[in-house]
Amino acid sequence: GVQRMNVGIIGNYVPRQCGLATFTTDVATWVSSTLGPGSDVFVVAMNDRPEGYDYPPMVRFEVLASNPRDYPRAADFLNLSEIDLVCVQHEFGIFGGSRGNYISDLLRDLRKPVVTTAHTVLPHPEPDRREALSEVCALSDAIVVMSDKSTDFLEEHYGVPREKVFLIHHGVPDMPFEDSGKHKQRWGLEGRTVLLTFGLLHPRKGIEYMVKAMPEIVRRFDDVVYVVLGATHPPVKRREGEKYRFALKQLARELGVEDNVVFYDRFVSLEELTSFLAACDIYVTPYLDMNQVVSGTLAYALGLGKPAISTPYYYASELLADGRGVVVPVEDPAAFSRAAVDLLSDPGRMGEMRRRAYALGHEMRWEVVSRQYVDLFEKVLAGREAAPAPAAPRKAIKLRDLPRPRLDHLVRLTDSTGLMTAAHFDIPDRAGG
Repeated sequence: GVQRMNVGIIGNYVPRQCGLATFTTDVATWVSSTLGPGSDVFVVAMNDRPEGYDYPPMVRFEVLASNPRDYPRAADFLNLSEIDLVCVQHEFGIFGGSRGNYISDLLRDLRKPVVTTAHTVLPHPEPDRREALSEVCALSDAIVVMSDKSTDFLEEHYGVPREKVFLIHHGVPDMPFEDSGKHKQRWGLEGRTVLLTFGLLHPRKGIEYMVKAMPEIVRRFDDVVYVVLGATHPPVKRREGEKYRFALKQLARELGVEDNVVFYDRFVSLEELTSFLAACDIYVTPYLDMNQVVSGTLAYALGLGKPAISTPYYYASELLADGRGVVVPVEDPAAFSRAAVDLLSDPGRMGEMRRRAYALGHEMRWEVVSRQYVDLFEKVLAGREAAPAPAAPRKAIKLRDLPRPRLDHLVRLTDSTGLMTAAHFDIPDRAGG
């Protein structure tokens, strides 16, 4: 295989606060360590604000997502750099243009092989979403997805051939299989049975259904506490402040479980998150969006060997199959309370579930996952050597790509009669025109 390889990665990067930034940062860090010191790995970071972020040296180029002129510049930067391959972290919302289609302008100008990780693959997409993702896939040498369902969707709804798509799991930190007790103390939860939901708070997370399930759970196990960990999703917070969080607190109060529902309103570091996850007894994802094809936090929970209760969105159904967790209907508090009570009253079953979850989580450690990424990069590079990329067909130039026409000269040539066509030196000849 190729011993040395230089890779440029496009995505969000910490300290920007979002799941994709965490993911790109992990990919870059781990691929870099897998390739070792002879190779160079750097990041082209997408900014959602002009001033950008205080990035570490790993980030060598920044693109303001909403500025179409930044994309060709980034392509030039990548073409002129010494990299062998570009890895794109694709999520519609992080790139500018309709459904993030500015990223296609960058990919069209690139003269390097491209491997794209598709984070959101929805079935039955609207036409503009389908076009945006199909275009990115057409401009990529290989696509990485994190669930089998995504491969089906790409083929069925986006016309992407299966042989171009590779499943590589969402990476998780390498964590010991241990008891929750020693971590509970740190968060003031000792002596409590902890249910946990983690993630940026917004209304599609469905947390109210778990809050509604709490009275029944508390009736059977009065030491249970449901911890909701995470700051409010920044765009939601800008739009409506803490409306959702206050509504959830109010609901817990009305149901008489305010002492059993705890909100930690903060953006936590990976180390804190790991410790919080380790402190929980059951991980819960009550999400309302059934089309979700990946959830990093559910992957993390498995990495720690935590039993999970989840609504049946695609990723959960796949990850929690074979006794790794419990899947319950969406928007059904009674099902959540039943699932939690059943698990808590059967420690044997819970232990077995933990072992199965941890076994899969172990296959998803970053060191395993980054090795798979590097193997795929090598495969793509070997393929490019065997068969150089065909020249991309010239696409019809889109109107949005053209500069705005300037018409000020016409204004100067026009008077109340009309447009002048002749002049004697610099004196208009009003007879002609």
